[in-house]
Amino acid sequence: MKRILIADDEESLQRLYQEEFEEEGYEVILAGNGQEVLSRLEDPDHVPDLIIMDIRMPGMNGIDTLRIIKEKYPKMPVILCSAYSEFKQDFSVWASDDYVVKSSDLTELKEAVKRHLKD
Repeated sequence: MKRILIADDEESLQRLYQEEFEEEGYEVILAGNGQEVLSRLEDPDHVPDLIIMDIRMPGMNGIDTLRIIKEKYPKMPVILCSAYSEFKQDFSVWASDDYVVKSSDLTELKEAVKRHLKD
């Protein structure tokens, strides 16, 4: 079973994503900020196959976290998911493997996950 790490500071979105991706057959790990993401990556028993991460989070934001992830784990697929479409033009997010604007319709996000987790 593929494992997805979902990082978002909004608990309601965490629950929504968790329910949706578990229904799709994925194991889901949750994090509320960038520091939690990095600590989850250090756990050898729960290393994710993909990360979905918000940009605006308290403490360490998604862009700073992305930079560290790509330095330590260059092959780890990271999908940035933000309510703010202006970040899509920001050079610092280009290191991500995908960028999805948050929506109540998770079709685009689910398609991005499937693209990056295909065997």
